[in-house]
Amino acid sequence: MTEIHNPDATWYEATHVAAPERPQLTFDFDVDVCVVGAGLAGLTAAREVARRGWSVAVLEASRVAWAASGRNTGFVLPGFQEDAEKMIERIGLDHTKELWALSERGLAYVRRAIDETGMPGVNPVPGWLYVSKSDDSGRESRSDVERLRWLGAEVEAWSTERVREVLPNPRYFSAVHYPTGFHIHPVNYALGLAADAEAAGARIFERTPAVEIDPSGVRKRIVTPHARVRAPHVVLAGNVHIGALMPELAATLVPASTFVMMSEPMGPELRETIRYRGAVSDGPRADNHYRIVGDKENGERLQWSGRMRVWEADPRKFARALQRDIRRAFPTLGPVAVAHLWRGTLGLPVHHMPQIGELEPGQWVASGFAGHGLNTTAMAGEMIARGIVDKDDTWRLFAPYELVWAGGVAGRALAQTLYWTRGARDTAAQAMAQRRWRARERKSARRAAQPQAAE
Repeated sequence: MTEIHNPDATWYEATHVAAPERPQLTFDFDVDVCVVGAGLAGLTAAREVARRGWSVAVLEASRVAWAASGRNTGFVLPGFQEDAEKMIERIGLDHTKELWALSERGLAYVRRAIDETGMPGVNPVPGWLYVSKSDDSGRESRSDVERLRWLGAEVEAWSTERVREVLPNPRYFSAVHYPTGFHIHPVNYALGLAADAEAAGARIFERTPAVEIDPSGVRKRIVTPHARVRAPHVVLAGNVHIGALMPELAATLVPASTFVMMSEPMGPELRETIRYRGAVSDGPRADNHYRIVGDKENGERLQWSGRMRVWEADPRKFARALQRDIRRAFPTLGPVAVAHLWRGTLGLPVHHMPQIGELEPGQWVASGFAGHGLNTTAMAGEMIARGIVDKDDTWRLFAPYELVWAGGVAGRALAQTLYWTRGARDTAAQAMAQRRWRARERKSARRAAQPQAAE
């Protein structure tokens, strides 16, 4: 087992900008909107409500962005976890176009918030490359690009040759490039949202869990350990960690953990090997997502994420597995020393789409972002604020993706089994693709040598 100091502490915690310690709520008061959860969705909703002149309080059981909002890969991507083709099959092309446009609006919201406020330490880097490990992927990538363009996405099809110019991995073939995607420091973004929400008048209370909600009456009563809040609107933005407060809501999510490692500062071999500076994903599930962070002056690092578990697991047990994944992908990098290793737990709905909307009058939900949270949390927070203050009903576009029980323990076991099964199937398919590719290369080499032999 790799020796890692302070296991499960993130690199983001070690590098975030200065942030004030926010108070615990100790007095009763009334507001227009009470947000439960100071992750990205809750902070966005609070910021937008406050900017519209309404009073808003945020109750956070721990600290700002302590859960998935501050433990993710930092990818800001268009779209959703659900495959676009499956969305079209379920809700039709026109409806899918509308939802895709909303996802793009969420991405644009993140970029705009960074630019408008001058958030320090967020460091956006453009581009997302979604790489295939199938030798048939050239045709598939062109088909994917055509379908995505129907939806209004800005995408490009990259050939195998172009991919391998910037990512020299013989297991990689073609790719879909999303030039509008980017990656950031997510904790610094969350802290920037919190500061701007407070500047607009929002009040954020840390170490203040909501332990009970009485939804009756015009004003709902939210009970905390030391005080109560009354508000006509409550936004539940606690994701998988809302189980103690709303067990039926939490039961609609599979809590899936992935593992993220950050390397020690690396030398020029990192930049020389991985020549694409944007975010990279080389599979539809947890394996693998990576990017380069830092700069030459302070040392560039490789951030790499992968693996998935639906139960709690010590991140240190995955260090060697992640290192093997890196070595298999880029053997010329040599041994990669681990500086930080942590897990992030996301909420995965059965339908792989976010849960956004009004559960009952005055009670709103924003959760289930399924690993696509940095754009969809922004989209959800803004949409809910518009729904509350402006009476905008755009959130109803998500009505086909209702709350569905995730199956409890059996559902978790099924999700883990499917992950392992599909992973084994993909590995076998990738091995076959490699053999076919090498066979074609040998055949091409023989053909090239034949005229020389005849001479």
